Amino acid sequence: MMNQEEQWLLPDGVEEVLPGRARAIEQLRRQTLDLYQRWGYELVFPPLIEFLESLLNGAGRDLERETFKITDQLTGRLMGVRADITPQVARMDAHSLRRSAPSRLCYCSSALRTRPAVAGATRLPYQLGVELFGHAGSDSDLEVMTLLLDTLALAGVADQVVLDLGHVGLFRGLLDACDLSDAEQGQLEDIYVRKARVELDAFLAERDLPAPAARALAALPWLAGGIGILDQARTLLGDFPGALAALDELAVLAGVLDARGVQLHLDLGELRGYHYHTGCVFAAYLPGESEPVAKGGRYDHIGEVFGRARPATGFSADLKMLAARTDAAALNGILAEGSLQDAGFADKVSALRDAGERVVLALTGADNDPQELGCQRRLVQDGSRWVIQDIS
Repeated sequence: MMNQEEQWLLPDGVEEVLPGRARAIEQLRRQTLDLYQRWGYELVFPPLIEFLESLLNGAGRDLERETFKITDQLTGRLMGVRADITPQVARMDAHSLRRSAPSRLCYCSSALRTRPAVAGATRLPYQLGVELFGHAGSDSDLEVMTLLLDTLALAGVADQVVLDLGHVGLFRGLLDACDLSDAEQGQLEDIYVRKARVELDAFLAERDLPAPAARALAALPWLAGGIGILDQARTLLGDFPGALAALDELAVLAGVLDARGVQLHLDLGELRGYHYHTGCVFAAYLPGESEPVAKGGRYDHIGEVFGRARPATGFSADLKMLAARTDAAALNGILAEGSLQDAGFADKVSALRDAGERVVLALTGADNDPQELGCQRRLVQDGSRWVIQDIS
């Protein structure tokens, strides 16, 4: 039998947000969505729950193990609670909107995951993101990255962020020169993700690959650092047109961002979301954090299963994590000491609220502590007038 303390325990990775932190999160949510609106992004609200076959279609298949599943009591069909909002937004663009012009969509809603990304992390992220559909090229990639940096500036962390930048086309360009089975490609991808040098050396030694490809595959995971590594990569990848094209795309983006003073870390062997992404990938890291505060990239085939494979790029972040380093504005209010039965008092309170003031009613018989209620002034009656006084 549960004791009283156990009755109030929350599951691991699930947390409640109290007023102070909630104010900081909501303040940042409003600022970011206003920012996105000024860039031309339209807000959408994908459903929290869907039939499983729809939710896990296409790119969503990678989320199968992270998705909570329940049975719909109306139809008996399996449903899933979304673990990531991006595939849903891609479906909305491809299936519901079906625009010919580029679509700029943004969202901010809760998701739910069966497991945290790392030990101690949340399973209930408040996912914020933007997606740009219908344009292939560095212009849209740069737009999304710039918007990410502006988002981080609103959170007050832009000057602390290191932007990790890569391109999955480098790896794919090398695979094009190798006769590897799907299973072998998957094995090599796993080695790259773990950066397992000994396993990589053994994998390459066991196979008769073209010497330039084997040499490049052996070196690529360790090509990481500042913008100067692009020259090394160009020499290494000179025999592989597909990889060179990806390197050119990466160089354009890195050059612009570097000129703007962004702290860059290029990782040319980065395969984060390899099956999901098709081009440039990026992630923003804060000092002392092992997980990125935001991440994104290009994923041109995401709408294919919905009959419309438009090029796409975007990013997402956990708004709760972003807001963790921001302080909410201090509460500033007026404690109104009167009764709404008094028409003059009610009119005065309404006028103050219309003017943007936060007015808290002092309830009869309650402990109306101004400090706990976040009030520094009070509305009191002075003869026939209602006046505002400072609380000393």
